[in-house]
Order: sequence, then structure tokens, then C-alpha cells
Amino acid sequence: MACWKLPSTTGRSVCILGAGVLGRRIGACWASTGYKVRIRDPDARQVESAQQYIKSELPRYKPTIRPGDVSVQVFQDLKPALRDAWLVIECVPEKLDLKIDTFAELEQLAPSDSILATNSSSYKSREIAAKVKPETARRMLNTHYFIPPKLRIVELMTSGSTHDEIFPFLQAHLRSSGMFPIVARRESTGFILNRVWAAVKRECLMVLSEGVATPEELDAAWTELFVKNAVRPCEMMDQVGLDTVCLIEQHYIAERGLRDPGLIPYLQRFINEGRLGAKSDKGGLYPAKQHTEPPGHGVEAGTSDGPGW
Repeated sequence: MACWKLPSTTGRSVCILGAGVLGRRIGACWASTGYKVRIRDPDARQVESAQQYIKSELPRYKPTIRPGDVSVQVFQDLKPALRDAWLVIECVPEKLDLKIDTFAELEQLAPSDSILATNSSSYKSREIAAKVKPETARRMLNTHYFIPPKLRIVELMTSGSTHDEIFPFLQAHLRSSGMFPIVARRESTGFILNRVWAAVKRECLMVLSEGVATPEELDAAWTELFVKNAVRPCEMMDQVGLDTVCLIEQHYIAERGLRDPGLIPYLQRFINEGRLGAKSDKGGLYPAKQHTEPPGHGVEAGTSDGPGW
């Protein structure tokens, strides 16, 4: 078999499978910067609605876009939608069996050099590759979009065997379509931001259910710290000090009777090397001299200027 190489994008299309809320928005992202877009959905009403959405909402994606710059076609049948695709993005309902069968069809019908992506937020592409050949799985990956045009983050994640060169290739094309791509360095259920949000959401619900704060109070405090002051989590931990962060985590684990998933040994490695954060010449999570002072007041553990993280 011939060695696979990155597909040419010249004269070829991005094919979106699924014309729902995310599918039509993903299509608009690519169409707004001049890529040919093909959207396929078996529901005629969905594809018509998706086409109308892109036509009316495109200026939100790129204010300077001209109608003549846009090439969007919609299909109910799969085969013609895939005919010239260099990238296929699956946005079908979040049902594993359906996704597995969809990629088995793509193996047969999509161009043999096309990149095959799933937008799944909960299934790894390794799981979705259950019915395809190993060489097809190497063209597969997760490209998890949030909700453009407001949220333009796209998380990329390997199938476990995805060709390495696919990631910089897709990152470049995503940036050119106005997106902010970020690559998960290893397979992870929930990827990057969904995992972090799951923990934040869970703790917020605990604060509310225990009567510690009202929703309005919690949102107001969040806005003050994370929105107005643009606090970033890793930089915040370095500002507080990783030794302090470790002690706080140990306290939470002990009080709640939790099983440590490996946080304390992870932090202890930094502490043992003298990498305590911004207060250390050796740095912390960030390298030394790479910290920036958060906007507003400096943040110190145990003071009124910031939380004791």
C-alpha cells in the first residue's frame, strides 16, 4: 500500500456530517475564510436550516466576508457530499454505535487521503475507530469545537495512532479559519477544558447544595476574580506557591476522605526540586522569569488580595 501523505486542500472541500447546532457553526467557520464547505444531513429541514444560518450569520464570523467568497453546498446523501473532501468532521448525535458505523462508512466512501475527525466531546476517536482498519485510524482524530463564533477554541486529540504531521497541518488551517486550536498531548476522556470545567461545575454545585453561597453570589465572585482580573489557573498556583497549594490539597483530601488521584506526588516533585513558583528562582509550573503579575492586586495565599490556592 502507498504511504499516506497529507492531503492537498486546493479545490477541495471540508465536509461536515450533521447540520445541527454545532455542525452549521463549524461549517460557517470554514466557509467564512474561503474554504469550500459541504454539509450533509439526512434531514432535509436540517440542511435547509443550516444553509440559511450560514447565509445570515456569516458576518458574525468574518465581518468583511462577501457572498461571492462563500461556497457552501448541502446534501442528504453521504457519497456526493464526500466526493472531494480533504477534511471530514463528524457531528452526528453522541451515540457511540452511530459514530462507529459512520466512520466505517467513511473508510469506504471518503477519499483515501482525507483526514477524518470526530467532534465528540466524550468519546475518544480510538473508541470510534472500532470498525476501521489500522491505517484508517491513523487518519482519525478528535477535533472538538466549542460554540463558535463566540467560543473559537478547538481541542485536537490523537486516536492513539494518528499521524503526527496531521496536528501542525490542521492547526495552521484552523488558525487561518479564525479558530484557536490546542492539542491534547495524550488521550484523555474529556480532553483539556471539559475536564477542568467538569471539576469546576461539580464544586460549584457542592457550594450551592451545601448552602455556602447563592448562585448570584457565586457568579458575582467568579466575575470579579476570573473575568475582571483575567486570572489564569496555572499562573495563579505559581503566584500562591506550589508548597502552599500542596498543603491545601492535602487538607481537602483528608477532610473529605478522598482518594488522591496523584496530585500530591505530582506537586511534591516540584517542591523537592525547589520549584515553588514565582517566589523561587527555579520557577514552578512555569519556568523561572516567565511569570506575569495578574491584573489588579498581587495574589498571595492567606491574604485579602486573593484566594488561598
